[in-house]
Order: sequence, then structure tokens, then C-alpha cells
Amino acid sequence: MFTWLVLGLATALILVTFREGLDHLAYMWFNKEEYSHAVIIPFISAFLIWQKKDLLRQTEFSGSWAGIVLLVVSILLLLLGKQSALIILIHYGLLLALISLALAYMGWPAFRIVLVPLLLLLFTIPLPGFLYEGLSNKLQLISSEIGVWFIRLFGISVFLEGNVIDLGAYKLQVVEACSGLRYLFPLVTLGFIAAYFFKGTLWKRALIFLSSIPITVLMNSFRVGAIGVMVEYWGQGMAEGFLHDFEGWVVFMTCMAVLIVEMWLLAHVGSDRKPLRVAFGLEFPEPVPKDATVRTRKTSRALAGGTVLLVLVSALSVMVPEQKEYVPPRQDFSAFPLSLGRWSGHTDPLESIYVDALRFDDYIQAEYVDGDGARVSLFASYYSSQLGGNMPHSPRACLPGGGWLVTSLEYRELNGLSLNGAPFVVNRVVIRKGDYKQLVYYWFQQRGRVVASEFLVKWYIFLDSITRHRSDGSLIRLITLIGPGEDIKQGDRRLKDFASAVETVLPQYIPN
Repeated sequence: MFTWLVLGLATALILVTFREGLDHLAYMWFNKEEYSHAVIIPFISAFLIWQKKDLLRQTEFSGSWAGIVLLVVSILLLLLGKQSALIILIHYGLLLALISLALAYMGWPAFRIVLVPLLLLLFTIPLPGFLYEGLSNKLQLISSEIGVWFIRLFGISVFLEGNVIDLGAYKLQVVEACSGLRYLFPLVTLGFIAAYFFKGTLWKRALIFLSSIPITVLMNSFRVGAIGVMVEYWGQGMAEGFLHDFEGWVVFMTCMAVLIVEMWLLAHVGSDRKPLRVAFGLEFPEPVPKDATVRTRKTSRALAGGTVLLVLVSALSVMVPEQKEYVPPRQDFSAFPLSLGRWSGHTDPLESIYVDALRFDDYIQAEYVDGDGARVSLFASYYSSQLGGNMPHSPRACLPGGGWLVTSLEYRELNGLSLNGAPFVVNRVVIRKGDYKQLVYYWFQQRGRVVASEFLVKWYIFLDSITRHRSDGSLIRLITLIGPGEDIKQGDRRLKDFASAVETVLPQYIPN
């Protein structure tokens, strides 16, 4: 009984110490459809551990001081996450703390029995924002391409521009909600559980788990194609409302059926052939015989030491004030000048659907024209914090989604321009849609730096959140149309001229 009290206390202390990460996980589970399945994963993990009760009864619990080492690492992740306000570090710290508690109590022989059920908890942690956005954009494009291929099988004339499916009378856009992530995350979790239960060779179990990814992508693409076919014959209502949601449910259930058929096939190939009910049989622990000798497990020294350490850390976490991000004062983009040297312009507000999706704190979108009639489109977004997943969407991923094909992408230093003495390097992108061609410059202006690389942006956010308690920043994008017969070098001169004009006023709106 005393051991259970110590375990309960240690678990409660972990939940209190890592409460910030736990609160954020709960928010994601109950507010993001992609992660709504994660609510039941801890219960499934507990069931899988209970299922091994027979083996655990026969295994000595010796405890392990390696659990204390892992607990110290989890606390370091917590401290680093609090100092940098990177919530994902706190998420992994929470998971590692629970695993370290099990190791400190059980020791290695028993811990190996429950390792896989504990690793299942990894699927409760959301992807970092930049990985999520990149994966979503890739899946949108793949689903669009395969969906269009399926539509053409029915002899329907269709044209694809990025993730926009043009049926002539209707245009269907494969948006983020149609990327398949709402199916992918839960199905990958089910694939992991199915592989765990499947009694077969390692390659078969690995195939079951990994195949859940292409199965989801292909079935979601089929759904996109089927919607296109139904819209062609029965109207746009087939892509909206109840039917749209019902089709998603059917796709998910079909994915599960395909996974079951795959396991049936794998159970009947190779030297370890067996019926599926045997290969995928759920076993339950036998009840304890009435005449069995009952021995109480002792509290290991490692578990006691870990509990003491958690008492100290939880007390400090309550007494030490929470680290707050510093958001410097700035001008709102509503006051951004519409006259910049020889350029004059007007604002062009975004539709609310894009404002909601991009989740910035402030932005400006405006069209500027010079005395010769040359036009440049300016877009700048500002994020007061980029740590909770709110970050600029990279044009590198978003431009193809708008139907534009990227024909050239490179880093380009704008000679004669600098910020705080550092070179002014931008991403130079040439995009094409049909007969139209545009030149795009974009860069990330972050806390006194101009950064072109998306990966360096993540590094500087991490570094500055620790050293400066700041993660604010902006994305600036300039676009100009390249006219018929116009040399693209003229577009380069135009964008460089506009960049030099806009950069003189940007520091008022994007603090250094």
C-alpha cells in the first residue's frame, strides 16, 4: 500500500510540475480535430500495460537509478521549455518524466515489458507548427494530383493548378482540412497498436505500421477525386455540409478495413503462417489463483529518490515566477504609409478565411504603383509570439498551393541594402501560372535580423527566446508581374527599388 501511495504522489507531482504542458495538450486535444483521438491514448496505454499483468507478476521489480537520470533530463527539458517558452520541450519533458518514474520503480527487466505501451503516449504530442504546416501543404498537393487523376478516369475534363481543381463550372480547392491529417494521425496511431498486437516477424509488424501512411494518403486522394466526380454530375452541394463530413467518415472506416485486409494477407505469407484470429488475438491476463502466495513489492530507493526530487522541483516551480515573453512596442500596420518615394498605393485586405488561417497579430497587404505604371504587391505579417505554433506560412510551401508553379528559387543578396550592418538576403522565386509569370522576393525580419532560410528562423527563435525572452517577428513578401516580353531583370530592379523604399520604414512596425 505504501508503494502505491508513493507512486500516486510522484505521478501527481509530475502533473503539477508539468501543468503548463499538460494544459496545452488538453487544449490541442479538445480544439484541434487532428488530435482529438489523443484523449483516449492514455487509457489505451493503461490497458496495454494491464494486459501484461501476468508477465509483470512473474518479474522482479528491482528499480533502476537510470530512471533518476531520465528524470533529471526531463526536468532540464522543463526548465529549457520555460525559459524559451517552447511548449514542445515541456511536452516531451512530461512524457519522459512519466517514463522515468516507471523505470525507477520497475527496473529494466519489468520496464522492457511496458516500454511499447509507454511509447504509445508519443502520439498524444502534437507536431511542431512548422512541421505540421509543411506536411499539410505537401499532402494537399499530393491529394490534389491523385484526385485529378481519378477524376480523369471518368472522362471528365479537369485542370489542376496547385491545389485548385478546375472543373470548368466549379473550382474545388483542397484546403488544409482536406489534407488528410485528420485521418493520418489517428490511423498511424491505430497502425502502431495493430503492429504491437500482431504476432509475426518484425518486418511484417513494421510494414503494418508504416503502411498506414500511404493508405491514408491514397484514400484521402480518392475522397478528393470522388467529390470532384460527384460535383461534376450532381452539383457543388456534394462538396459541402453533411455529405462532405460523411464522406470523410467513410474514408476513415475504409482505411481501417484496408489495414485489416493487409494484416490478413501478412498472416498468410511467409514461414510463420497462421489464421488472422491467431495472429491478431487479444489476450487477457489470467486471474490470480486463490492459493497463490501474495508478496508486496517494496518501494525501491530509486523511486523514493525520484519522489523527493519531484517534491523539490514542484515546490520551486510554484515559487519561481513564470517566464513571460517581452513584446516590444511598435506601430500598427494600419498606420503604414501608402506613399513610399515614387511609389503610391492602396490597401487590399485579406478575406477573413485567410486571416483566421494565418493567425497573425497584425498585417498589411497593399498594392503599390510607380510613375511608369509598374506594380508591386506588398504583404507583411507580424507575430508577437511564434512559440505556440503561430508562425508565418512559408511562401515556398504556399505559392504552389495557389496554383502557381515554382520555376526558380534561390537566395539573392540585395547589394546596397543592409539591416544593422548585416547583408540583406532574400528568397528570390519565379512562379508561373499558364501564360502569367511573377517574380517574388520574401524574407523573415526577426528581432533585428533579415533571414532567408526557414531553418535559421527556427534556430533564432529558439536562441532569442532563451537569451532575450522574445520570439516576435515578421514575414515580408513582394510580388511583381513580369509582362509579356519583359526581361526578368527589370522585375529584379523593380523589387529591389521597392525593397529599399519599404525597408526604411519597416523598423517602426517590426521592432529590432
